[in-house]
Amino acid sequence: MTGLGKTCAAALAAFFVAGPAALAVQPGSIDVDVELVLAVDISYSVDEEEARRQREGYVAALASEDVIRSIQGGPLGRIAVTYVEWADRGFQRSAADWTVIGSEEDALAFASRVAAAPLERGHYTAIGAAIADAVERIETNAYNAPRLIIDISGDGPQNQGLPLEQARALADQAQVVVNGLPVISSGDGRWVRPVEVNLDDYFRENVITGPGAFVLPARTEDEFREAILRKLIIEIAGALPSHGEVDPLYGTEAGRAP
Repeated sequence: MTGLGKTCAAALAAFFVAGPAALAVQPGSIDVDVELVLAVDISYSVDEEEARRQREGYVAALASEDVIRSIQGGPLGRIAVTYVEWADRGFQRSAADWTVIGSEEDALAFASRVAAAPLERGHYTAIGAAIADAVERIETNAYNAPRLIIDISGDGPQNQGLPLEQARALADQAQVVVNGLPVISSGDGRWVRPVEVNLDDYFRENVITGPGAFVLPARTEDEFREAILRKLIIEIAGALPSHGEVDPLYGTEAGRAP
């Protein structure tokens, strides 16, 4: 993490880098191109089958050739990523802890850990608590990167936990960009429940923050899988989304600050 964004951990913690010879390391000691938290809503607003399909979408994207090429195209050719599932204000659990991905083998191994993790559920949608938890994970991990990103999905507005204004302030102070993937439905269905707000507007106005932050909504299961893939490539490559592709936080051109 760069500059003032990374604070010193109160106590040394042991973290392990994926690979044949895992080594204990100290916070901020391994350079990567991106530190990325995949923060995925698993509250009871989606059923267990749908939650598993959501996870499968991330697994498929993480193991895709396009994502791996994006990772290897960076200056260092590696990123650090963790996959966290969240719901209630006290429910944020890692399905796959921080891992360095720099090769197809790394990506497939990480995706396998995500796929194999037990699926636990929570009742409420505490987006602010999920953001605060993700910021803490970035500030206390073993890595150092010029770009720090939280990729947060959700199928409804916040109904519990830390106010979003405070959560966004924490992210801004830590120089962490928060991007959003709202899962939207206009009617009844198995994939998501209908919501009473314009969810992409809600995410744009209340959830995302930071230079170039963007919202990429999904309305069907297939669209969700495609959105995850596109979103990861944009975040890993550090590219600005094309006009009309996403809903930006800043300016009239997608993803660009004024």
